[in-house]
Amino acid sequence: MSEVRPPTSDAPGRPVNGTAATATAAAAAAAAAETASPVLRSGALMAVGSLVSRATGFVRSAVVAAALGVGAVADGYAVGNTVPNIVYTLLLGGALNAVFVPELVRAAKEHEDGGAAYTDRLLTVCTVALLLITAGAVLAAPAIVAAYTGYGGAQAGTTVAFARACLPQIFFLGLFTLLGQVLGARSRFGAMMWAPVLNNVVVIAVFGLYLATAATGRTLTPGETALLGWGTTAGIVAQTLALLPSLRAARFRWRPRFDWRGSGLSRPLRSAGWLVLLVLSNQIAYWVVTRLATWAGQRAAAEGIGGGAGFSAYGNAYLLWAVPHGIVTVSLVTALLPRMSRAAADGDTAGVRRDVAYALRTTAAAVVPAACVLGAVAGPIMAVVFQYGRTGPDDIAVMAGALTAFAPGLIAFSGQYVLSRAFYALSDTRTPFLLNLVIAGLNAGLSAVACLLLPARWAVTGMAGAYSVALCAGWAVTAYVLDRRLSGPDPGPGRGRRRKQGRRRKRRRGRRAVWRSPTAAAQARLLPAAALAVLSGHLVAARLAFLGPLAAAGAGTAAVLAAFAVAARPLRLTEVEAGLGAVLRALRRLRK
Repeated sequence: MSEVRPPTSDAPGRPVNGTAATATAAAAAAAAAETASPVLRSGALMAVGSLVSRATGFVRSAVVAAALGVGAVADGYAVGNTVPNIVYTLLLGGALNAVFVPELVRAAKEHEDGGAAYTDRLLTVCTVALLLITAGAVLAAPAIVAAYTGYGGAQAGTTVAFARACLPQIFFLGLFTLLGQVLGARSRFGAMMWAPVLNNVVVIAVFGLYLATAATGRTLTPGETALLGWGTTAGIVAQTLALLPSLRAARFRWRPRFDWRGSGLSRPLRSAGWLVLLVLSNQIAYWVVTRLATWAGQRAAAEGIGGGAGFSAYGNAYLLWAVPHGIVTVSLVTALLPRMSRAAADGDTAGVRRDVAYALRTTAAAVVPAACVLGAVAGPIMAVVFQYGRTGPDDIAVMAGALTAFAPGLIAFSGQYVLSRAFYALSDTRTPFLLNLVIAGLNAGLSAVACLLLPARWAVTGMAGAYSVALCAGWAVTAYVLDRRLSGPDPGPGRGRRRKQGRRRKRRRGRRAVWRSPTAAAQARLLPAAALAVLSGHLVAARLAFLGPLAAAGAGTAAVLAAFAVAARPLRLTEVEAGLGAVLRALRRLRK
């Protein structure tokens, strides 16, 4: 990124002569430090909410598995409950999640009523679209189920019944996201992260009731199907209603308005269209990877290779790999997006650069150690999470290989997320779509190469590595493009050679800014610490493997963190030092 420092950085800048300039710089630094604290508090609140939500989600999965097992009934429920999320994500999810905070922040600054009428219109048009899409999906439930399955007879009937009960979730998922964006634009984030806990509790209660009354796991009566399907939808409804107290506290009152013409809604709707295309490109790449991984699994089975070297191994490794990103990066950037959007609305590109640099450095301080843990102790971690029932050592070895290959890409995945949100803050969704084509295309192409060239046993490992390479390439290209976008204004009007020289100097400064900025230097200083941490963690976990996977995973994780603690001061890893200090202070408070 450009030559910027995060709000918490106390590193000295270029010397400036004059006491007035010094006082101004000191005041700016103090103001930046003050604004960073609320972002960290909001990010921490959301991170804790995400952790609790994931914990209750594991309990929910366990209860559902206890009630339905892993047979045909469970498959029917899984398909019926997954279809609403697929339809929602394809048509609206990406757009609603990224577009509206910047638009609402801009409207609050530019409109005389603080953006109230604009917000009402935007919510109204999106709610109408959600109603139409949901109604169409419910009517088309048999066709949707047929597109995703080859079921027939009673199995198809049960799955369609589940889908019809679950498809209304599309409306409530969309409404939840819309209202959450309204809260986000007002810098209120806690409710949106904690509300999914209520959803999980409701579903746990519904399936607990089924377990206590009539659970067989083999066949379901129409009443039991309705209980489980509509009970799952009730969880999403409760999740949406949980936002109402926060909306009232924010003094938000929604009044539906249908005077859409000439109201400025075309810009967010155009932006949403580019994000729909982005989601579609990701889904195409995902479809390619799914087909390749499935084919790899079939090859492995045909060759008599032990271990499920197919899509399940790839998917399980991916789910575990994405957890640190969801807890750390998503939480922090969600809290930071309104501030970036306000800076963009004010034309303060320096403020946007400062926030991007702060987000990159702060998230890297947690994500890089997490990636090192996943890479160093992938085997023990996979064994702790998945080695139960029919999952054996060969299956764990395949999943651990995929997780190890995914691990380096976690850093780029987090960085790409930060940079894309900077474009969204600038109300630009077209550029992220075009840049995402680089990642999606490389992921699909390199995965095909890996699947064709590698032995069946290592195909999914190679595909995971292909995704890491694609993410790193996309991150580098996105950083370059965003740096050019946030560069200072063109040199003043000039003529002939002088004007050309000014443009050349600006291009040279842009190239230097990407690779020689404090943010890039901070990221580079993490690399030797990461190499030391991975090596230490792997050796310790291997030495203690005889104690079992849980002990090996814990010891390896401790070794990784110890390596970062040792390297933090000599390598000037300021954010890592701050994070470790916060953890130690929290532990001391718990002891007291």
